[in-house]
Amino acid sequence: MRPSVVYVHGNGNKVRSDLLKSQWDTALFGRDMGAASRMAYWAPVRYPAPLPDHRPDPLDGGPEPAKGSPAGLEERATNSSAAVPPPEEFVTRTLDEARQEAAGTAPERRAGPDEDALADWLRDMTYLADTLAHTEAAPEPGPADELPLEVVPLPRPGRTALFRALVQHAFKDVYAYFFGGAGPAMRAVVQEALDGLDGGPLVVVGHSLGTVIAYEVLREQRRDVALLVTVGSPLAITEIQDRLARPPAVPDGVAAWRNASDLRDLVALDHTLRPEYAPGDRVTDVLVTNDSRNHHSIGAYLSQHPVREPVLRIFGDGPG
Repeated sequence: MRPSVVYVHGNGNKVRSDLLKSQWDTALFGRDMGAASRMAYWAPVRYPAPLPDHRPDPLDGGPEPAKGSPAGLEERATNSSAAVPPPEEFVTRTLDEARQEAAGTAPERRAGPDEDALADWLRDMTYLADTLAHTEAAPEPGPADELPLEVVPLPRPGRTALFRALVQHAFKDVYAYFFGGAGPAMRAVVQEALDGLDGGPLVVVGHSLGTVIAYEVLREQRRDVALLVTVGSPLAITEIQDRLARPPAVPDGVAAWRNASDLRDLVALDHTLRPEYAPGDRVTDVLVTNDSRNHHSIGAYLSQHPVREPVLRIFGDGPG
């Protein structure tokens, strides 16, 4: 029986399911895999309509949507540093917005201790985002006539806004998953994608929040999985682990787990799963280079050799 791969996408709205699956196929295998791959497409749980086919996904580091949309902060901030609020203001506003989206409550509602703990992750992401934006926008020291005119495609305010957009959307979807009642519907999408497979070797690939959803489904189902691949994952973060339905461990039935992250990825603040997810000999943590503009792009992750190699080894020449 031929191998199968099930993809679980990450935070934010996405293009339609079949197009998204084809994009992941191309990044990982270099071609469309047809029926050998499935996309667990949970975006409709949170978003009423998919992104237009030709609009780049801003959470993959692509250009932001037009001014006036929630992710239009980058465009505004590129022209005005005042458009980027101070970190603590940004954290407070993002947390309030997440509460309102998830529970329809007023901003004055006080957080419980679990929500406060998750807010620590939001704060850490925000400060790292600002530090990274400052560092990547700063020219290397040297003689003035040797300095490049532009070190990065965006000036510092634009980079700050780009990273802030990733932080904001990543946090809001994670909040909705754990506190807003969206978790069961998201997991049901993954369960449906796993159902009806023919019993051949199974590879599950998750990105960002998708790694959390895939992990919890596999932890519950105890399904045989030849390889679990997680990229840009927050599963190593204490605040995320504290919210999992079961204590951290390699899901029963998972023979091998490959976890990859870029040191600059804001969502994957902790890069090693082995210390918490036993047995550690099934887990391999690898650092890769994700040179998308926000260092979180799924395409940049799937194209890395340490991510592709164990998948391609299972598939061999792929389907005929």
